[in-house]
Amino acid sequence: MYHHNDKRIRVNRNVTAPQVRLIDMHGTMLGIKPLIEAVTMAKGAGLDLVEISPDANPPVCKVMDFSKFLYEKEKQDRENRKKQKAGVLKEIRLNPRIATHDLQTKVKHIETFLKEHNKVRVTVVFRGRENQHRNLGEEILMSIKDNLANVGIVEGKPQLMGNRMSIMLAPAHITKQNPGPAPKPLLGAQQPAAAPAPKPEQEPG
Repeated sequence: MYHHNDKRIRVNRNVTAPQVRLIDMHGTMLGIKPLIEAVTMAKGAGLDLVEISPDANPPVCKVMDFSKFLYEKEKQDRENRKKQKAGVLKEIRLNPRIATHDLQTKVKHIETFLKEHNKVRVTVVFRGRENQHRNLGEEILMSIKDNLANVGIVEGKPQLMGNRMSIMLAPAHITKQNPGPAPKPLLGAQQPAAAPAPKPEQEPG
């Protein structure tokens, strides 16, 4: 009845072991119980008996909501896949005479990589006479940096190696919103608050 993307997880009557090591719905280990008793307990609670460690002897089963268990497991699997993908270094190469339209396309690619949690090295390659116009390369890199300020932050300064100039962009952890007006200083902040008058220790009789 129940299927899972990775492998079948045995639930309720699909559990084949005659005895199971049972954990109840509160996470309490109840020890080894006959399968029929474990299934009856789960049914009585309106929950499922889920085999969570099939390789154990006897297998470990827990009384829980199976659909919730699947949801949590798939969520964890997604997180793990995301972490595996994260941190890949991508490289985008540009020519200092790149047309505006092509540059916009490259910027979109860089933005996609950053949103996927990858770092991106953007490199301008100078050929022949273009080496005399290194400033154009720096202008292009600064323009890319400014365009992607919401999704990426530059690590270090532009690096010059031979005929290449590059910057490293890392994913910004928090997408920056448009900054609001700077907070104004509170009025009277320079003046200390008036201290309350000390009370007499004894009231006059």
